[in-house]
Amino acid sequence: MTGRKRLAICYAAPGLNLLSSAGPTRNVLSVAEALSEWADVTVAFRTILEPIEPRRFQVIAMDAAPPSSNGHYDDNGTRGIQPLRHVAYCRRLSQFARERASAFDVVLEKGWRLSGLLAAAFRRAGVSSALVENDVRLWTEPVNGVVGLSKYMLHRTAEHLARSSCREVPVVIAETEELKASLVARRGIPPERIRVIGLGVDHALFRPMDQAAARQLLGIRPDPLVLLYVGAMDEYHDLEPVIDALGDLGRSSVELHVVGGGEYRERCEARAAQARVACRFHGRVSHAMVPQYIAAADLCLAPYRTSAFHQGQVTFSTLKIPEYMACGRPAVGVPSPAIRRLIQDGVNGFVFPNDVSSWVSSLRALPSRERLSEMGARASQAVSSIGWDNTARRYLEVCEQLVPR
Repeated sequence: MTGRKRLAICYAAPGLNLLSSAGPTRNVLSVAEALSEWADVTVAFRTILEPIEPRRFQVIAMDAAPPSSNGHYDDNGTRGIQPLRHVAYCRRLSQFARERASAFDVVLEKGWRLSGLLAAAFRRAGVSSALVENDVRLWTEPVNGVVGLSKYMLHRTAEHLARSSCREVPVVIAETEELKASLVARRGIPPERIRVIGLGVDHALFRPMDQAAARQLLGIRPDPLVLLYVGAMDEYHDLEPVIDALGDLGRSSVELHVVGGGEYRERCEARAAQARVACRFHGRVSHAMVPQYIAAADLCLAPYRTSAFHQGQVTFSTLKIPEYMACGRPAVGVPSPAIRRLIQDGVNGFVFPNDVSSWVSSLRALPSRERLSEMGARASQAVSSIGWDNTARRYLEVCEQLVPR
């Protein structure tokens, strides 16, 4: 690609366990797969919950200790870690950097609670590094009692440490322009150090497929209008407004299907049962099967909880939306700039606030399934140029600029 020797790149995700069905894991693996065409790539997760098939890149674990037992089987590798154990893990990361420094030309650190910590450890060991950030975390929980206050203080401490570490990283990759603005405002990172590089789509996997065949395969009835959500049920994603709206309307001709898990799943299931909504929770499914579920749907949902983001703007590079659209399905998103760049309201999807009243109004005015299919065709065209190769090429440019010639 450039005529230079292949770089040895470590893409490290200290805040994630490897769970192949989870979105953040897939982001890391997809970048690594594309990047490995031009570089020797090693992906490092905290631990490996699910082994993956051999790829053209190496996958390793940074921590030999098993993930904490928190009752939630997801890829958040630092959820619920006690402070002393967190300190021990940070020491382990410093050890990992010393042990592996000679193996890599450059390290990309995936953002987490203590963003920049691992990059700093590798810089001390003489290895160039950059940070790949996808969030600036906002505290949204009530501060009640000793436990609530302790969690809040830990959050503030983590943000302080991340702010200090991030300002020392020579290059920060942000997924969206909105995230770049947030990193400048809240972490004091000079804007000239931030590169905006969005995520991609695996078009070989996420592509239009026959709806009737997908429904037959998955045991979904052929007649209902199917709404689909794929992803985590957590602080960033809120299914309760659409569930409540379906309960208020009593639309027996509309079914809601949910693929994924998360800490709020039980709450959502209870809400759907109470509202007597035609709703089916499929749980976690293999990544390869997700396009079949999207093909079975008529309209796909990205119900972000905007209160979980600074100034109510979604800063993620919302991967689920272009994947829905690549499968030829229109998507519903919230009115945030990053989403409006993907969805044209009424053309290839819909944009409205994720609240009960907005859902009631929109569900009452839902187009026919035939019309939604036409919108899906436009959706597929709109994201046809979004690919992982483009993302990986730009990551490689950053890496090459960091490595001394």
